[in-house]
Amino acid sequence: MPQGRTRRAVLVSSVCALAVTVLAGCGEGDPDAGTNGVGKLAPATIQSRTRTAAEAASTVRLSGTVVTSGRSYTLDMRLKADGGTGSVTSEGATFRLLRTGDALYLKANADFWNHADDGKDSGGSGAADSLDGKYVKVPKDDPTYKKFSGFTDKDVLLESLLTLHGTLAADGHHEQSGTRTIRITGDGGTGGTLDVSLEGKPYPLRLERGGGAGALRFSDWGKSFTVRVPAAGDTVDYGAQLPTS
Repeated sequence: MPQGRTRRAVLVSSVCALAVTVLAGCGEGDPDAGTNGVGKLAPATIQSRTRTAAEAASTVRLSGTVVTSGRSYTLDMRLKADGGTGSVTSEGATFRLLRTGDALYLKANADFWNHADDGKDSGGSGAADSLDGKYVKVPKDDPTYKKFSGFTDKDVLLESLLTLHGTLAADGHHEQSGTRTIRITGDGGTGGTLDVSLEGKPYPLRLERGGGAGALRFSDWGKSFTVRVPAAGDTVDYGAQLPTS
């Protein structure tokens, strides 16, 4: 074989080998390469692993919408083992919640308290004005405590949210805010959809609840923050029982 033809054959062979190598490394390989490995697990195991990681985390930020008892709540809460703080919006009214230990405080404007007082003889707008923009300590035996304290309880919220219903299945590899995820579903999505991080610990990053019951994002896992009892000048004592909100 002439020398020129031999050189061309060698060059073509080298180019082909390089092309095969490049293609093998560009999306044709293992999508779980370099991840924490949970994407290779069975969906039920993924759900178990993400619940364990979430429960072990010291803190989390939770934002999005939860629909419960026919009422929609938009949340932006930072939670830790012994309390939490953040905002809740429902039916056009926004209020803040703060809990440290067993002490729960609610902060809202006068319109919120006027609405809560509808139909009650509690002093009218003057009473509502005195509560405007102040943290009101919620008595533990008040119905409002039971209604809202769960929004500040990391364990209660995660236990109720991080369970998909129905037959579990994997729904491929995705991405949430630049982080690679594995998505699992319950009954094809009707029982909920959960994106689990493939980077670092397998934290849940996004949840769509089944039955149109809201969607939530989880972030700031393990990032420290402090919850303090409000200053005396920012609090007011409503009395033994709050108005029904």
